[in-house]
Amino acid sequence: MSPPVAVSPSTQIEQAPFMLSKGNGITTTTKFDSSEALENYEGNYRFAPIEEAQVSRAMIKRYFNTMYERAISDVVIIGAGSAGLSCAYHLAKNRPELKITIIEANVAPGGGAWLGGQLMTPMVVRKPADKFLTELGIPFEDEVLSMPNVVLMNATAVEDLIIRDDFQGRQRVAGVVTNWTLVALNHDTQSCMDPNVITAPVIVTATGHDGPMGAFSAKRMVSAGLLKELGNMRGLDMNRSEPAIVNGTREVAPGLIMAGMELSEHDGSNRMGPTFGGMMGSGVKAAVEAMRILDSSRIVDGKIVG
Repeated sequence: MSPPVAVSPSTQIEQAPFMLSKGNGITTTTKFDSSEALENYEGNYRFAPIEEAQVSRAMIKRYFNTMYERAISDVVIIGAGSAGLSCAYHLAKNRPELKITIIEANVAPGGGAWLGGQLMTPMVVRKPADKFLTELGIPFEDEVLSMPNVVLMNATAVEDLIIRDDFQGRQRVAGVVTNWTLVALNHDTQSCMDPNVITAPVIVTATGHDGPMGAFSAKRMVSAGLLKELGNMRGLDMNRSEPAIVNGTREVAPGLIMAGMELSEHDGSNRMGPTFGGMMGSGVKAAVEAMRILDSSRIVDGKIVG
């Protein structure tokens, strides 16, 4: 049976100026003129040119080809939590010929594994289930961590920025004010529940464009007097937006580096829609900027003093 017209391959997709890796059993071969792209974090980051329709067609083709092909699966797993993902892994390892399809209602896998009890992130695994973590290469406290300096606190919201005078008398962002996300979303329905704080010499903000919690730091800068007004995100233009986001990633206020689509609200740059190279490049640029600040500063007890 031929696939329906809506998912038939398009010759225009094959000319897209980016690579689509093999995924879900589908390989898309595209042309890429590497001479037009440049990875440069000194203000000259360039993406290969693109047409918005190419992005839409690439996503539509791959997504609906997957739906079409998996309309008949060998195993369907409902829920991508610990049990569902463990089941999928074990089935896939032992029966590679099976078509295993996972259906997850949330936008991210993991389920309750992101949390322990009472919104606390450490996850407890009783032995001998730790052997499964070892097989997957997932670090836990009995093992040497590959990146022990990184922790994730999810279900946590930044409610405010710590702003104080620095050693030069400038207003400096010196930390964040945090609370449980569920508490932050319900301040209007209950009495005050005080937050907590984390101080740091460098804060990287990447909260995305405007939304329930998007562009948080950019909007807070306006209300705190560090920014006159938001630039407000412009209309979609992929060719302009992605290099603008990468090359514009910087320290927008002392102590505060802004990255990703939050910059579109701060600077008034274009939105890019569902293409993510700009966000990835912006994250790397933010790390470069953070290291530059840390390497050129004198820091005492989490404060830049010179």
